Amino acid sequence: MAAQKNINIKNKKARFEFEILDKYVAGIQLTGTEIKSIRLSQARITESFCEFNDGGELFIVNMYIQEYLFGHAYNHKPKSERRLLMHKRELRSLRKDVEAKGNTIVPLRLFINDKGFAKLEIALAKGKQTHDKREVIKDRDNKRDLARIKKSFNS
Repeated sequence: MAAQKNINIKNKKARFEFEILDKYVAGIQLTGTEIKSIRLSQARITESFCEFNDGGELFIVNMYIQEYLFGHAYNHKPKSERRLLMHKRELRSLRKDVEAKGNTIVPLRLFINDKGFAKLEIALAKGKQTHDKREVIKDRDNKRDLARIKKSFNS
């Protein structure tokens, strides 16, 4: 079997826009052409979010998986809702946290585990205020300047 390249699709905006409270790993219910496109790194999770339906199931909405090039008649829809697979107790606690405290669930990373299954790292998150975002930018700039000074001092 050929060596499988490591698939790791990240949502870089999520850590900037939200304060991460708790992380979970969930499986995704996919069709054949969807997993083939993910293995080719042809997916995006930047604009996606997770929500519960009336039956208590968790779905990811707005996740883009490009149509598979060789899947002519049986191809999937690029932006359909996909069910996330988690334990019932995890789903119950997540739903309780989302409904009670006004938090949201955002995807952080889409990856393929050792067994070849597509997994989604999701986070229970709280939206940041604009002043919090400015603080993050200021800290990042200060760290960059400090690293630059250290580098010039060591040279």
